[in-house]
Amino acid sequence: MGRLPRVRLPAAYAAAARRSVRVTLAASAGFYLFLYGFDSAVAATYALFAAVSMAGLSHIPGTGRQRAAVLLPSVPACWVLVTIGTYLSVRTWSAALGMLVVGFVLAFIAAGGPRTAGAAPGLQLMYILPSFPPYDPGSLGERLVGATVGLALLILAEAFLLPDRPPTVSYRELAARAADCAERCADALASPPYVLSDAPVLTAARAAGKALRSSRVPEAERPAGPGLRDRALAQTGLGARTLLARLALLPPMPGGPASEHAGLDALRAVRACSAETAARLRGRAPTTGAHAELWRVRQALATAPEEDTAPAVLRRHAAVLEVADAALAMSTAADLAVRGRAAAATAAAGRFWYAGMRAPALWWRRLTGHVGQRSVFFQNAVRISLALAAARTIAGIDTLPHGFWLLLATLSLTRTTARETRSTVRVALTGTLVGALVAATLLTLVGTDIEVYAAALPPLMLVTFALGPVKGVGWAQAMFTVVVALVFAQLAPATWQLAEFRLLDVLAGSAIGAVFGLFAWPRGAHDELRRSVATLLRHTAETVVDTTAQVADGGTRVPVVTAPGHRSLQHALIMAEAAYAQYQSEPRGLAVPSGTYDWQASLMAGHHALWGADRLLVPPEPAVVPPLDQEPTEALTRIGDRVAAGMLLVSARLDPSGDTPDTSVPLRARAFDDFSAEPPGAPRLYYATASWLDSLMTDLERITGEFAESRGRVGGATGPGTGRGGGPGEGSGPGTGRGGGSGSGGASVAP
Repeated sequence: MGRLPRVRLPAAYAAAARRSVRVTLAASAGFYLFLYGFDSAVAATYALFAAVSMAGLSHIPGTGRQRAAVLLPSVPACWVLVTIGTYLSVRTWSAALGMLVVGFVLAFIAAGGPRTAGAAPGLQLMYILPSFPPYDPGSLGERLVGATVGLALLILAEAFLLPDRPPTVSYRELAARAADCAERCADALASPPYVLSDAPVLTAARAAGKALRSSRVPEAERPAGPGLRDRALAQTGLGARTLLARLALLPPMPGGPASEHAGLDALRAVRACSAETAARLRGRAPTTGAHAELWRVRQALATAPEEDTAPAVLRRHAAVLEVADAALAMSTAADLAVRGRAAAATAAAGRFWYAGMRAPALWWRRLTGHVGQRSVFFQNAVRISLALAAARTIAGIDTLPHGFWLLLATLSLTRTTARETRSTVRVALTGTLVGALVAATLLTLVGTDIEVYAAALPPLMLVTFALGPVKGVGWAQAMFTVVVALVFAQLAPATWQLAEFRLLDVLAGSAIGAVFGLFAWPRGAHDELRRSVATLLRHTAETVVDTTAQVADGGTRVPVVTAPGHRSLQHALIMAEAAYAQYQSEPRGLAVPSGTYDWQASLMAGHHALWGADRLLVPPEPAVVPPLDQEPTEALTRIGDRVAAGMLLVSARLDPSGDTPDTSVPLRARAFDDFSAEPPGAPRLYYATASWLDSLMTDLERITGEFAESRGRVGGATGPGTGRGGGPGEGSGPGTGRGGGSGSGGASVAP
């Protein structure tokens, strides 16, 4: 007989089945060990619910070993939460007040990234569980022992049982592949025929840039945390995407290679620096000194004489400098991502402000940046903490049996929009009703035969945690209702009324979640995304005006981090990115802002403004730059003012509380009419600034859908460049210059 074909489960079912086996073994082993081995119902309860809370009800992304790495440092936090919950539970008011504070803090740490956000619901339950009868602080020792054993079994199961294959390559490897593509692009541009015409290379470059977008990277691999290495890795990805985009859009070489010797040297140095970066990201210590060589060549090109140089050559120089700055930024960020604070001494203070800071300071910076009602993390924390405090108060006043289920329903069924909450509650109640009927029937037929419940619990848990995550909330609620009925039937004699209590508690918890979802930011990220992008564009307009004015005036350059509006723009960008991330997680059709806007282009405009201002204003060392002549100054000032006006126009369109202004005149016509001619004698700095303004206008056109490749470009600019005083590796950003950009992508490195 031939071999039978192997049957492969769909990936989602296979992953859920592996995780279900781990949760079931950890929870049931601890439960049976304490209940039947040591006759301790308290320790058994905490062992089971600790494992179920941190694995079955939490959503920590990644493989089993990645989840184990998150769970291990969470154990001391669980001890603290169990202890606080035990002592505050003796009075309703103290338990409710503790629920308000603890609920807010644990929900707010979602600002720390997907892993902390995924662990938060389980940590919430570690406070909720001891917050209900029996109110016995004397049993704290048993509670802590049970919770510790349950968590230890879960960590061991996640780390060693049925190991998962990583679903994708790491973000570091994705960045290394992008650096490889940049090396090939730079090699083609630095060799005859000095153009990037190879279709496979261009296709690979576009694919490598897109692969670094946060929306295309699994949550477990996204460098979204507040730590130094995560911030640096995110900036590496942004720098790599920018470098690829700049290389793909580099203008043709004017006058042949003889007139572009310096530019070719810079491209060869970019090629070597990209190869060095890829090696560093893959763990191989580079010894080529390519970063230092690129810095030297970049400085030589930036300070080359401008007299008697054709405008086309100056435009080319500006574009090559942009490429060099992006490569330097990518290289510096990659060094920080690999070596951490050991590489801080070589990082520029402005762009890599976080390089010398320790983890507590970086966490504090991230959290304080989100304190305020305009942060979606703050909104969600307020919503869930108020709902949980209200549920705990009602449970305490009415002395509801098994009030734990009331808070569990409130926590697990509340969503970021009122409409989604109602939809979820409807399905959950249907599932709970079905589960309650099954549980009531089972309790009535079996009675007090505990052996039946003990034998049925593990296989039922296995099915529950395998099908629930895949089938949805209705299935999960139905099967979990039967699971908890079997658990409590072993802890104490139970009747069919246990299922009734479960149904009533879920109904009450759902109602509380729906009420607070209705009154606390009921539309989720719907309005907040529009409002935050409108604010972002207003601050971007301020930065444009300030930067063009300072470039035109000349004088002593100061770091852009001290320029007016820089920190405000940085904060506005963070708020917009957070709102956009939540908007993406909400179901389509439930929360779609009116109008058609490219939200990634909005974020790209913010990055363009921040990082373009850096390149134009931050010199490698204090320098005095002569002011521009009258004609270039007037041209830049007027274009800057009109670009800023276009940003304010789009901001007014987006703001939900404002009036819609006139939109009959296209944005580019508003900004660039009568200013397409090049001023005579314009220096390299003019072309760099004009290119930056042009890329910002392209972003605006993409936001509103007005972009068209055939539209003219100011001053013949072909792509964003950098000025004579551009900083060491400060040139990274998510955009691409002429023709648009590659999106926002990647977690921001700002607070």
